[in-house]
Amino acid sequence: MVHVRVWDLPTRLFHWLLAVCVVGLVVTGNIGGNAMVWHFRLGYSVLTLLLFRLVWGGLGGYWSRWTRLPLGPAAVWRYLRGRGEPAAGHNPLGSWSLVLMMLWLLLQVFSGLVSDDEIANAGPLSAWVSGATVSAATAWHKGPGKLVLMLLVLVHVLAILWYRVRKAQSLVPAMFHGDKLLPESTPASRDAAPQRLLALVVLCLCALAVRLLLSLAAH
Repeated sequence: MVHVRVWDLPTRLFHWLLAVCVVGLVVTGNIGGNAMVWHFRLGYSVLTLLLFRLVWGGLGGYWSRWTRLPLGPAAVWRYLRGRGEPAAGHNPLGSWSLVLMMLWLLLQVFSGLVSDDEIANAGPLSAWVSGATVSAATAWHKGPGKLVLMLLVLVHVLAILWYRVRKAQSLVPAMFHGDKLLPESTPASRDAAPQRLLALVVLCLCALAVRLLLSLAAH
């Protein structure tokens, strides 16, 4: 058993930055008022991060790629029956948790972009859609969308605690330093300067894409 680099630095930074932004979104959304300025900024940041992760799933380290997620029904069934192979990266349930969280965040962000509270805050894309769509998106964003997002976050935290207490597996440290104790034959994720520079370029391009979208909405 040796220490193997599983999570590259860009993946780790994505994880923690997304966590901070989501917590900030919930807090600023509940406060309202002047805090909504930061609510919108955090929403744009989340969209940038999600776009980055979508691209990084094809370019990133070995265990960060979409092709390494065991999402098939057979893999999930084997895991639930306790017959799956130990996972170096995401296990089947963790893989589905990642996918569902990202899809839900994308839905929540885009509903926010076309929402309007009819008081002082309107999403930058609200003028692009009909009034009925704006009303439906606003009700969804502030109601079921927000509630389900908070439940997904809660389930994620409870799953980490369950692994720590019931299986004596601490999942959090590897998301800080990137390494896990695994068989020597386990493939390692590349995490050197060229990969990190590529991640920075991808992040900048994603931020530019979001900026462009907002600029088009302003005209």
